[in-house]
Amino acid sequence: MILSRHESAALARVFALLAEGLDEREVRLEVGRALLELMHADQFASYVWDEALGRFHDGVALHMAPGNLARYEQWYQFRDPITFVLQARRHATPVSAVMPHHELARTEFFNDFLARDGLHWGINLHAFDAAGCGRALGDLRIWRARHRREFDSHDKALLDLVEPAFIGALRRAWLRQSMAAAVAAAPAPDPAAASARACTLSPRELDVARRVARGLTDKTIARELGISVSSVRTYLRRLAGKSGAQRRAGVAALVGSAADATPRRPQ
Repeated sequence: MILSRHESAALARVFALLAEGLDEREVRLEVGRALLELMHADQFASYVWDEALGRFHDGVALHMAPGNLARYEQWYQFRDPITFVLQARRHATPVSAVMPHHELARTEFFNDFLARDGLHWGINLHAFDAAGCGRALGDLRIWRARHRREFDSHDKALLDLVEPAFIGALRRAWLRQSMAAAVAAAPAPDPAAASARACTLSPRELDVARRVARGLTDKTIARELGISVSSVRTYLRRLAGKSGAQRRAGVAALVGSAADATPRRPQ
């Protein structure tokens, strides 16, 4: 695949964003912003599929009217002739690959929703977590105005390059959020037992535990502390033994215990 200078620079910005540790909504919104530049596109929207509710929710968008998006969320997503077909593809797919544009242009969905914001040519990427029972992570819906060209195989190849990093960023964001929720929901530990465990932490173990509590990955912890990833994992095993927890949330809980157990200097 041959990339132009513009595409190379824009792709580098996309990958840099995906490595930043943004939260889930920020990942979708900021990557969408970068993809509009990369693909010379005009409008963007992104939703997360909720299997239990049978609907898309938690939308973010660029260059689309809030009222029109509200109509989509309340009405048109249930009369959408293309998105569920695109979702089933699981990979980047131009809209015209599932419905020729002359057919789409005759639908209520196009005339009363898409055309209101000037959406004419579209391409979608629907991300799923293969390591998480196929859970839907989020999608990218990129559109061009009528005066631009239709999306083609080169555009699909650009999104194919982005897809693994996009899935990885969403998965990491979801895990950080889940870990934070687990810490918040955990029952209060026995203060005496927690303080006793926390007092056994070495300075380096405490450094690692604090970074786990911030939701950092093993690789990022290693980079911040200037040690190897294998060393980080050794410390995590030690912390798990001291906390009695096999999950990172239990390791993170040691940070608060350590703070409580640290003697304070007289004022």
